[in-house]
Amino acid sequence: MLDDYKEKQPIIYQIMKNAVMNDKVFHAYLLDTKNCSFGEEMALSFVKYLLCPLKQSSSEKCVECTQCEKIDDSNYTDLKIIKPDGIWIKKEQMDELQEEFSKKAIEGKYKIYIIHQVEKLNKSAANSLLKFLEEPEQNIIAILTTNNLFQVLETIRSRCQILSFTKNKIENLDTTIQRLPNYIKFPLFDLSNEEEQEKNLKLISTVIEFIKYLEKKEMDTLLYTTKLWHNKIKEKEELLFAFDIMTFFYSDILNEKCHRSIRIFVDEINLIQEIASKNTIEQLSKKITTIMELKDKIKVNMNNGLLIDKLILKLVGGE
Repeated sequence: MLDDYKEKQPIIYQIMKNAVMNDKVFHAYLLDTKNCSFGEEMALSFVKYLLCPLKQSSSEKCVECTQCEKIDDSNYTDLKIIKPDGIWIKKEQMDELQEEFSKKAIEGKYKIYIIHQVEKLNKSAANSLLKFLEEPEQNIIAILTTNNLFQVLETIRSRCQILSFTKNKIENLDTTIQRLPNYIKFPLFDLSNEEEQEKNLKLISTVIEFIKYLEKKEMDTLLYTTKLWHNKIKEKEELLFAFDIMTFFYSDILNEKCHRSIRIFVDEINLIQEIASKNTIEQLSKKITTIMELKDKIKVNMNNGLLIDKLILKLVGGE
């Protein structure tokens, strides 16, 4: 229920409460969750509050009814939740949404749709959503979530009320190797195993040195991929881990560029500031997207050499 997040995200909690209590619900919300572990759950709790006939936000005060159970079981007719189908959210998913939402609400006042990872709309799907947002029908509410606000199209952002989460407090974790397991669930991570820690640190160092060289030398990096990468990162598991490191490293650079706190790579503040000064927000967002897209190629066993060459060309040349 929504009250579960009163202490975790007090500002967003109060905005959501006031909207319902004052009957001033916006037609579209964009939740910038910043990788918060309970972002999707809070979005669903907001939906439960919006749909509750008694406007209850606490499970302790909730009467015995089946509405929340139906929502949790994905059996509530007037709610649709959309997530990426593979890499992207596709136009077919949006077409299905619009078809379903052309009908009036059956069970309550509102028809609500949630789109998670809205930054992953493909071009056609994004255009379909824009048409839906530009001409909002009465009693239809959109709740969109993203972990990176700057990867969401400006045309979509401008049509939503943006609610930005405050960051989780992790000040007690002082180093990269301590912070990283909070973001990457990976079998190589076992902080109690010194040998594995050393292996992880070497891999992290390799990736950071690669990024440092790439950002400085650009296309010349193609001449030194064997030395910088292939001699050190060979196994598929290591490759997947390395791409995760790159994603989060560039995310921290983007955080620095946007004057937000660095989440993970606290040990690399000088390098992060240097790279941030040489890139625009748009460039950094595109680089993060590129890394994430190419990571999926690893899963289909794309040749490692071709993969890294393609990565360099896209990151430097924007191809």
